[in-house]
Parts: sequence; C-alpha cells; structure tokens
Amino acid sequence: MPTAHVRELEVDFVVIGSGPGGATVARGLARAGRSVVILERGKDYRDWPLYGTYAGALTYADQHALLFTREGLNVIRPLMAGGATSMYCGCAAPPPDWLKDTTHIDLESQVAAAKQELGLAPLPAQLRGTASTRLAEAGQALGQDWQPLLKFMRPSRASPFDCGAKCMLGCRCGAKWNAAEWVDEAVSAGAQFWTEACVDQILLDGPGNRQARGVRGRQRGQPFEIRAGTVIVCAGGIGSPLLLRQAGLQRAGSGIAMDTTVIVYGVSAEKGNGGEPPMTYAWENPDDGYMLSTLIDPWLMYPIITALKGLQHALTWPLWGRSLGVMVKLKDDTTGAVVSEHDISKPMTPADRARLDRATAVAERILIKAGADPRTILVTPPRGTHPCASVRIGDLLDSNLKTEIDHLYVCDASAFPASLARPTVLTIIALGERLVGHLISLEKVRYAAVQTA
Repeated sequence: MPTAHVRELEVDFVVIGSGPGGATVARGLARAGRSVVILERGKDYRDWPLYGTYAGALTYADQHALLFTREGLNVIRPLMAGGATSMYCGCAAPPPDWLKDTTHIDLESQVAAAKQELGLAPLPAQLRGTASTRLAEAGQALGQDWQPLLKFMRPSRASPFDCGAKCMLGCRCGAKWNAAEWVDEAVSAGAQFWTEACVDQILLDGPGNRQARGVRGRQRGQPFEIRAGTVIVCAGGIGSPLLLRQAGLQRAGSGIAMDTTVIVYGVSAEKGNGGEPPMTYAWENPDDGYMLSTLIDPWLMYPIITALKGLQHALTWPLWGRSLGVMVKLKDDTTGAVVSEHDISKPMTPADRARLDRATAVAERILIKAGADPRTILVTPPRGTHPCASVRIGDLLDSNLKTEIDHLYVCDASAFPASLARPTVLTIIALGERLVGHLISLEKVRYAAVQTA
C-alpha cells in the first residue's frame, strides 16, 4: 500500500481547539502579526440547517450527548467550531476572588476589556422572562441576593430575538456570541483554521524531549505534521489532559472537577420558564460552595433527563410548559481521573453530596415560594456541565499557563485550580488575553537577547 502524503506546515504558533481559549489566543497572536494555525477536531456547524436543533445537538455533542462518567454523571461536550460556546447559556461572570488570591493571577484588566468589547450586560428587564423574574423575586423574599446575570447576548443582533431553553442546543437567532466569531477574526488577520483536524501527538525534541516543536495528526484521514515555535493546547477539560499525558506529563488528568449540576423542578399553575432565556438571574452562596440560577431543560431533552431518574418522572413531560426550574451548580471537589476520552471517573465526595442536599433544599423552597406545587418537586440526576481543573495552575501549570515542557502551554478550563461553580467563559477569555500578552512579551525579550549577543 502506498504511504499517504503528509501535509506539512511551519508556523509560529499552533493552537489546538477553537473554544473561548483557543479563539482568544489565536486572534490575539494573529493580530500581532504571528503565523498561527488553529486545529479543531469538529466541524463548523454554524451554517448547517440543523444547527441549534435537537438533531443537530445529538450530532455535534460527543457520544451524541450520551457521554457518562463511570459513576453515571452525564457530560455534554460539544465537538465543533466555537467549542462549548456553541451550546452554552450565554452567561458571563468574572473570576471568583479566590482565583486571584490562590494563583496571584490578576485578570481585572482583561475582564474589563472583554466586557467592553462584547457589550456584556444583563438582558433588559422585559426580556428576562416573567417566570424567571418570579423565581428571582421568590429567592429575594427568602433573603437571597438574586441578581440578573451578565449575558453574552445582544438582542439587537437577532432577527428576531427568540431565546428559550432551546438555545442551549445552539443559537439560531444570532443573539448569542460564539467563540467561532473570534476564530473568523483570527482568520481575517492571517491565521489558518483547519476543521476535522485531530491531533494525535505533540512533537518534542531538545534535551530529554523537554521542548515542544509542533504536532502530528490527521485531517479527514490525511496525515499532517505542523512545526511550530509554540504549542498551545485549548482542547478542554477532557481533551487537554489526554494530549499532555501523551507528551509525557503523566499526572495530567489526575483529578477533574465538573461544576456538578442538577435542576430542581416544580409545576405551577402559571407558565413556566422553559420559553424564556436561560439563566437570566442567579444567586451565589460562596460560603457553602454553590450557585442557583433560573434554568429548565429544552422541551425534548426534559423527558430524557427525567427518565434517568425513573420512567414515572418522564410522564410529567406534558407539564413542561408549566414547569419552573432552578439550577444548582456545585463547587465540586476535584476527584477521579480522565482515563481516556470516553472513560472518565468523577465520584462525588461526601462533602459534595451534603452540599448538594443543602442547595437542593434551598431551591425547593424557592420553587414553592414562586408558586410550585410541593407535590411536584423533582430533582434531576446530576450532570457535568464544565469539565475543568484537570491540568491545574499551581500543579501542572505555572502562572503563565506554561507546562514543565518548554513552549507548551494550556489555555482552557482544564487550567482552573478548582471548580469555579459559575459561568466559565469570561474567565477563559481573560486567561487567553493574558497569555497573548505574555507570549508577545517573551518573544520581545528573546529577540532583544539575540540582538545583544
């Protein structure tokens, strides 16, 4: 059999992944005049007719949205241009204070710049949803400081604005920002964007193979080899540790957090929040390590999720239109391991379970206060919404997101030192912008050293 032709390329930077981390880094480096190639294992589905539909989501979610950990935690992992921002709720939150305190990484200026550029703000009051507002007011009546969340949404971009639980399948009205938009800007600045490009190996050389020099993989079956001055891994909480472990960092993927999430449901006499934008209001309890927000599963996903709790619960599907939902997101402990791409262990610790019990009890009180029938309260099985903390800053990464291998960096949620228990995208963008500044400064230092040698 003839040997397949290997496509070869040489660039300054190769970025693996096109989610918020990869898109931010690639755009910044390309705008600075560096040669960049972005490698995305999935396709760009934005113009696909089924994008944002149930059939579409089952196509581009890993394992057709049926990826489960060994312990039964359902993990939704989009494999596509834009990464997780193609199926997120469009929520923004600044990094928690503890992140700066523990890592000494100050992201204030990067967060402020991203807020201004993307116009991050809560949705106007009239668009936050009547039922969602009622839930927030019920929480406030119980002494909680519920507030509207910042959103990666601009209703003025939509034609028309048509946001509900279904927008978690992918935004079809155009209101929600997608990291793939920054990939487009990177390409306009000169970067190359390869879709369906799966990286098999990070190439190493130098003494003891301690320097990254590129990647090897396949794009639609054709092998490629890209030599690069720097490799930046942005493949997410599951993908990144596997690539790093292949490069010899054996502790990568030892432990993972998921922002373990449940939704607590109750049926009211009035219209529920399924037809309203998701997560328009939220309240955090940092002392107990959880966040509550207004959220309900999309109509066709509801019976699937509730059936995991028991077939009798799926029979409540006809009541979806009157269902109120409050999401519980835990600051879960880092446990388990990423063994392989589809073999993940994520046990809940006794502390996690106790925290979840307390949080769901609070959510139940809010639902009842908002008019839900106490007899209809239902807690969904837990799911993993933000795979993270699998390549942690302070453990496998330094404060500049560099691994112990020279010219090898990570910029995605895997870098978090622990679960954030809040929306992650703004923090990832800020880390990406900071990394761009570091890499450009590093190049200038190296250039000056050569000039004076």
